[in-house]
Amino acid sequence: MYQVLYCLTAEHDWLLVALGGAVCLLASAAAISLFHRARAARGHSRVAWIALDAAVSGCGIWATHFIAMLAYGPGAGAAYNIPVTILSLVFAISVTFVGLSIAVSATRRRFVALGGAIVGTGVAAMHYTGMMALEMPARIGWTGGTVAASVLFGIVFGAIALSVAAQRDDIRHGLGAAGLLTLAIVAHHFTAMGAVSLTPDPTLAVGGLSIPPGALSFLTASAAVAIIAIALVAALLDRRAKGELGRQQVVLDTALENMSQGLCMFDADGKILLFNERYAAMLGRTNMQLTGRLLLDVIREQQAMGQWDGDPEEFFDRLVTDAREGRSTTTSVNRFNRSIRVVNEPMAGGGWVATFEDITEWLAAQEKISHMARHDALTNLPNRVLFHEQLDQGLRLARPGDQLAVLCLDLDHFKDINDSLGHPIGDALLKEVGRRLAACVGENDTVARLGGDEFAVVQLGRQEEAAASVLAGRLVEVISAPYDIADHQIVIGVSIGISLFPQDGDNPNELLKNADLALYRAKADGRGTYRFFETGMDARAQARRLLEMDLRAAVQRNEFAVYYQPIRDVARDVVVAFEALVRWKHPERGLISPVNFIPLAEETGLVVALGEQVLQVACAEAATWPDDIGVAVNLSPVQFKSPNLVASVVDALALSGLDARRLELEITESVLLQNSEATLTTLHELRALGVRISLDDFGTGYSSLSYLRSFPFDKIKIDRSFVQELSTREDSMAIVRAVTGLGRSLGIATTAEGVENDAQLELLRREGCTQVQGYLFSQPRPASEVTNMLERPRFRASA
Repeated sequence: MYQVLYCLTAEHDWLLVALGGAVCLLASAAAISLFHRARAARGHSRVAWIALDAAVSGCGIWATHFIAMLAYGPGAGAAYNIPVTILSLVFAISVTFVGLSIAVSATRRRFVALGGAIVGTGVAAMHYTGMMALEMPARIGWTGGTVAASVLFGIVFGAIALSVAAQRDDIRHGLGAAGLLTLAIVAHHFTAMGAVSLTPDPTLAVGGLSIPPGALSFLTASAAVAIIAIALVAALLDRRAKGELGRQQVVLDTALENMSQGLCMFDADGKILLFNERYAAMLGRTNMQLTGRLLLDVIREQQAMGQWDGDPEEFFDRLVTDAREGRSTTTSVNRFNRSIRVVNEPMAGGGWVATFEDITEWLAAQEKISHMARHDALTNLPNRVLFHEQLDQGLRLARPGDQLAVLCLDLDHFKDINDSLGHPIGDALLKEVGRRLAACVGENDTVARLGGDEFAVVQLGRQEEAAASVLAGRLVEVISAPYDIADHQIVIGVSIGISLFPQDGDNPNELLKNADLALYRAKADGRGTYRFFETGMDARAQARRLLEMDLRAAVQRNEFAVYYQPIRDVARDVVVAFEALVRWKHPERGLISPVNFIPLAEETGLVVALGEQVLQVACAEAATWPDDIGVAVNLSPVQFKSPNLVASVVDALALSGLDARRLELEITESVLLQNSEATLTTLHELRALGVRISLDDFGTGYSSLSYLRSFPFDKIKIDRSFVQELSTREDSMAIVRAVTGLGRSLGIATTAEGVENDAQLELLRREGCTQVQGYLFSQPRPASEVTNMLERPRFRASA
């Protein structure tokens, strides 16, 4: 050790020693940086980086040696043999290349240390070969123990240096490894130089192929520094690029793994280049080796596990062909009960990128949207759109001799149910109607809800007209059966119109139009029945439409007149009131009876405006009569659905100045069939005004007695149908007797309508009827004839 210290302190130029150390440290730093780059590379790129690292390390070791030898100063006459000097450089690079190759490729720490030890051996091989290149007139001697120590220093510190470098690629470990590698080179060299002893021998001469130490040291140091600097700059630039690529790789990997889609990239031969976990999971390939494998081999493996159907070769060849020909393809496959859409996009230079999207929920949503667009949301029956499609399809598939029937159905008085019991009950009723309809038809027939309370049926097959009649009769029977819904027992009827193919039309629109016309006829004939289309129905429908147009215009132009029929008190033989009856003075058709236009006005809602006009005229004209004469005005059930009814009565009384006690409003029992609670509230509001309320057509409804109990009417009017049969039917006489007796018991006046002869009058007088009206006394007359009707002194004995 003393010999080594003496050599270092007494036999070396410290300035040159410092230069050698700096060159060594620079070379070591470059070597460690290249070592990290080589470990990150793969394949041929790794070999290239190891070779560059070996060249830089070897040159650094070589340059450090000769600069240190210059600092040692072997003396005058010394030179270096050029071939041996070059051989020492070759040894430094070759042995270092072997050590670095082992350390770079190793995954275990001990093999990394082995590679570092070999690099340390390369330092020794270079040093002692370089010493062999020294030519001078002296013999070189070596101290064996010191030589062994120098070799050991190089091996130990070299092993430690690469072990530290392999732990982590960061600044701290990099600087530590560079320092240890520098220590390995420097410790070996100066220890080895401490083992040298020179014995002068003038007989030894310098060979021809030699170079002076100073010149060689300068040249090698300069060349080595340049090579090392270039390598270090390259390493730093590559390290920066690697860091940027690493960051981009992290971003790319994060994006790939967080994609909702699966992604896989293939080369031109169909080999998998990269993929994300979503791809592997969607296709059931998570437990398979994928990278670098042919897709065909992967599919064959899945086929062997029973996870692939079809021909793998055909499928694979089609993909490769499409990619080579630059075709983009989109297909759908089913994997593990999931629907997956696959899009293959060719890449420039060959290969393709495939994306995989799970569209199971999307397909379900699309199917639901399509179903909702073609089915009724409430009943889940086909709607008008799908009904037209299926009807059109049935017509196209019909063969000669086939008959197709279209049935249009409309529930009778459904709106009354909706208004009285509420929409939830109405919706539940429609659902039950739809269920009953579907249960009645055949498996090839179609039931649809067209909207509101309108339904339709298409009956298919080679059938006679009787089959449609049987089905329609069955539907009327089934739909009319009672319903139990939310503690309500509901009875509702149905009207049906029927058209037949081919006699009534050969296209969906015509058949539906004609079935609709037949439906109107069924309603006009009393509802709760069915009718087939007849040729004349179209003309009648057109006439009805024309009448409706005229009626709308008549309401606007006020073409209506109010006629009055007297109501006489039986006991006093005087007129006590007049019933206001509307007449239509059509500019072309003349006077039109209410029977012909009131039902149409109620269907179209025009009766509300018409009723307000009649009420205002009747009150205004009654105000000119004697104070003891009243006026009776009929109210339609449709008017009772108007929220402005009470206001319109108040306005009519205010404008006319008529005493409210002289106004009598007549309602039918059908009014009370609506929303009974709201109706009774309205009746009480009218009664509070002082208006009298009369129950018209008493005895023709279903619950008259309950109505009398729920609201104290001022008058009961006996329907004309009972009066006309007084002398011919005992049951009519019994009903009249019961009604008059009920009126006396309750203190309610009774008025008999339709009295046309003395016999009917006498029977009514005998039974105690309070008031009478009819043609026996007068037909309805204009307001100008009211005075004449008041002046008639007594009952007419004859018409």
